[in-house]
Amino acid sequence: MWRLRDHAHAALTAEGGAILDERTGRWTYLSPTAATAVMFLCACTGREGAVGQYAARYGLPAGRAAADVAAVADALSTAGLAGEESAAPRRHRFGWGWWR
Repeated sequence: MWRLRDHAHAALTAEGGAILDERTGRWTYLSPTAATAVMFLCACTGREGAVGQYAARYGLPAGRAAADVAAVADALSTAGLAGEESAAPRRHRFGWGWWR
């Protein structure tokens, strides 16, 4: 499952958004379509579901939607703000993090 890292905090809307990296204090600003891709990536259990919702939202062919979603996911992963997570629950310093 793709998700934002614990140190990355997002403020996302249909009009765009930003992600704060609390380690560096830097913001990554997102276009409206990139923010939508992040919302779908975080809401779906797999990248395929995010691509399908993104394609439907913008009326795109599956290949174009997959390329757009992959570009956003890969850029945020390269920046260390997001990535794939294993299925095992992660222990947080204040417990199991049931709120995540």
